[in-house]
Amino acid sequence: MIGAILAATLVASRLEHLTIGGLDRSYRVFRPANLARDRAVPLVVMLHGGFGSAEQAEKDYGWDAAATRHGFVVVYPNGERRAWNAGTCCGTPQRDGVDDVAFISTVIRTVEAHEHIDPSRIAVTGMSNGAMMAYRMACEANVPLHAIGSVAGTMLVPCAHPQRLSVVEIHGLADRNVPFAGGTGEGPGHVVTPPIPGVLARWMRSDACAPAAQSQSGVVRREYASCADGTSVEMITVANAGHQWPGSHKPPGRAALLARLFGIHGLDAPSTAFDATELLYRFFFAP
Repeated sequence: MIGAILAATLVASRLEHLTIGGLDRSYRVFRPANLARDRAVPLVVMLHGGFGSAEQAEKDYGWDAAATRHGFVVVYPNGERRAWNAGTCCGTPQRDGVDDVAFISTVIRTVEAHEHIDPSRIAVTGMSNGAMMAYRMACEANVPLHAIGSVAGTMLVPCAHPQRLSVVEIHGLADRNVPFAGGTGEGPGHVVTPPIPGVLARWMRSDACAPAAQSQSGVVRREYASCADGTSVEMITVANAGHQWPGSHKPPGRAALLARLFGIHGLDAPSTAFDATELLYRFFFAP
């Protein structure tokens, strides 16, 4: 009972529903109480990882606090059976061909209409399977996006007609679920993934980028490039970090419990090298 009460206090959004492809789908919307409606504001779409949920993502990754600090709206869609059809991953949505691009696009259009969103400042981010879905949105969505941010994810679709937008990948070099060098991950689907540097190199070509610059600060390495139409592409790696969202506050033991229940390698302890949520906000919207 105490845990349920505490969980309720940590979720400040409202729950909404819509029907897509015959399925009842849901999402949560957080608008800071002090955010005026007389001007258009940015929107962040936060996609949970596999086995996660909108409520879990809202509690774990700090986006409500960031929205309150900086003045934007956050939407947290729920994946069907806690997963996303990101191409060759994951779970029931991928096996059944669930149209998550249509679902998330409809969520964006609906929230844009009701929350006075600036259509030129819409960003999609996600963790793991949610990050893979963010890449798919950049490739296939019929709504314009300003940027995507992937944490512990990769691109698993052909991406024949990508949008021209900014892309940032945050990745632990010791990630075993989505290996940085590519290959078969230890996640539940044992998904075969491409090398992360190759994914970013493809986006650099698509965005017509200048050669990348590099910097190093402790365990964090940053490679960044300025690109056409004011876009940019970045890759931020964290040495000795695994499958995790840097700066998040995961409940102790969740990764171990996941591993015991499903016989897989679960989430790793979050890196404390930086706050990925604040970094993503600045990448998406800071002048």
